[in-house]
Amino acid sequence: MKKLFFAWALAALVLSACTKPVAPVEEPDNTKEEEVKPEKPKSWTIKVMSYNIRVPSNETDPNNNWPVRKVGTPAMIKAQKPTVFGLQEAVTEQIKYIQENVPGYSYYGVGRDNGGAIPSASGEIMAIFWDNSQVNVIDWDTFWLSETPDKVSKGWDAVCRRTATWCIFEHKQSKQQFLYVNTHLDHKGVTARKEGLKLIVSKIAELNTKGLPVILTGDFNVAPTNECVEVLRSTMIDARVAAPVTDQYNTYNAWTANGKSIIDYIWFSGFGGVLSYHTVRDAYAGVSLISDHYPITAQLVIKK
Repeated sequence: MKKLFFAWALAALVLSACTKPVAPVEEPDNTKEEEVKPEKPKSWTIKVMSYNIRVPSNETDPNNNWPVRKVGTPAMIKAQKPTVFGLQEAVTEQIKYIQENVPGYSYYGVGRDNGGAIPSASGEIMAIFWDNSQVNVIDWDTFWLSETPDKVSKGWDAVCRRTATWCIFEHKQSKQQFLYVNTHLDHKGVTARKEGLKLIVSKIAELNTKGLPVILTGDFNVAPTNECVEVLRSTMIDARVAAPVTDQYNTYNAWTANGKSIIDYIWFSGFGGVLSYHTVRDAYAGVSLISDHYPITAQLVIKK
């Protein structure tokens, strides 16, 4: 009986010696904090448009009269969907027509010949429109391109009274504010164009006390190489030149498909850049030329 017990004990000892111990299971260390990667700054874009709509004058070709071509303007705006846009040469009936046929937009502008708002506006209106779903308007006003900018006046050697309209907007998604100025320089006065742009640059500095991004649109009535444009180059960027996707089409078409010259502009500063610039040369609502100027657009980046 002792031999049997001894044999059994010896076998148990050998078996235990050959068996590997089981490694303990490690509990997860919940005290370690996960690495938090910094969020990339968000960016948004806004689409800006400049559009000389052409006063509803009697044209040599009756097909270019406003009653014939007007249906093309609302169709173009709805297709392009600008966040903000500036009109040149607009009069009361044209602004009312846009208001009635393009829902969702509001505007500001006064008549250049009396400073009155619609319906009492006299003369062309340098209007700024904005998409109410994308931006809120904070402030606005108009000044005259003259030696006395705060009152209705004609400056230097200009043939017509000329104005610049400005609005400060807040972009709803980013909460970023920006200053937008829209103008139309004189078609004859060389000094008026040069001094007018100088005044605009000075007024932008005066208005922009918070260092906001700035947009300047307009019909300058000069080519990009003209000396009067030089005043902008030290502080602003020409969207047509800077955009990676761009074109070089003439903006003043003079009722011809190929056009005659580039005289319409979108300049900016303080934005995160420009993605694209486009000369809008398509037909809309069956109208091949909706004005004697092509609208131009630029996609600007708001970075915050």
